[in-house]
Formats: sequence, structure tokens, C-alpha cells
Amino acid sequence: MGVVPVQQALQLAREHDLDLVEVAPMARPPVAKLMDYGKFKYENAQKARDARRNQTNTVIKEMKLRPKIDDHDYETKKGHVVRFLKAGDKVKITIMFRGREQSRPELGVNLLGKLAEDVAEFGYVESAPKLDGRNMLMVLGPTRKKTEARADVKAERDARMAARKANQDAEREEEARLRAAHVPHEKKKRGPADNLDPDIDL
Repeated sequence: MGVVPVQQALQLAREHDLDLVEVAPMARPPVAKLMDYGKFKYENAQKARDARRNQTNTVIKEMKLRPKIDDHDYETKKGHVVRFLKAGDKVKITIMFRGREQSRPELGVNLLGKLAEDVAEFGYVESAPKLDGRNMLMVLGPTRKKTEARADVKAERDARMAARKANQDAEREEEARLRAAHVPHEKKKRGPADNLDPDIDL
């Protein structure tokens, strides 16, 4: 519309049933738009809600190990680490040294290296092993994004629900078939005509 007096702009807004919204008050002259302000606010709120829904919240899980952990405990802890990585979360691995173990940092380095190799399919070493006081720390990052992991979890859940529903439907059909097979046939009621000799001539 170009530069117009404020009263003319207000008149245009009333004629078109719109709002006169100032979008650049510091400009000379100030810049304004004719728009449906309620719709504008609603659309912005929708965009903000979608952005919050799609943003990935970085979660760091922690797993603590001892340098001389036995094989069974190691496998259990490794399973937890794999589960966290598959869910798209980072994992901080902490090796806790006690007493004379502090003089053998290579034990922690070897254990962390073994763990990193065992879970390489699901995660990578984001932060190499380093000593922090009595502990040794390493951070593993997931190879897949959190959104991808969520999509897979949803797909698995939907597949399980579909399989469960199919099983329930099959069970219902089988029950109905068995009930139909075991229903005794009603005996035909005999009337006076049934007692007559079929060869009689009436």
C-alpha cells in the first residue's frame, strides 16, 4: 500500500475486517501489516508446539564398573549400555578404582576399550577414557538419532499390538468354531401323522 496516514490504514483494516499490526515500530515511517492477528498468534503457537515436540532432549545415562568385574556382571552392564544406546541416549561409563587399583590405570583402559568394541554396532567413543580423581570416565554416543530410535520403538509397539489383536481374533474364531461343532442337533418333534403307516390310503 505504500506510506499512508494512520487513519486511512485503520479504515482499510475495518473495511477488510482485519487488524492493523505494527511490525517494525523503530522504522521511519513505522511499518505495519493488515492481518488476522488472532489467526497469526494461533499459527505461531502451533509452530512452537511442533518445534518442542520434534526437538531431541539429550539424555546422558551412567553406568559404573569396577576394574575386576566378573564376566556375568560385565555382560549384564553391557546389556544396559546397549539398551541405552539403542534408545538414542549417550552413556557415561565410570570405572571406580579402590586402594591399590589406582596404581593400575591400564586395567580401566583395557576394560573400556573392550566395552567400546563390544557395543560398536550401537555406539561410538565420543570422549576417550580419562582419569578423574579415583575414577576413569568415557562417554559413548549413539550411532542413531533419538528421533529414529523413537520411530523404531513406536513401529515395534504397533507391530506387537497388531500381532496381539490378530491372535485374539484367531482365538475368538476358534472358540466360535468349537462351540458350533459341539451344539447338539434338535430332535424333530413327532406329531400324530408320524405314527401313521406310510402305505395307508386315506
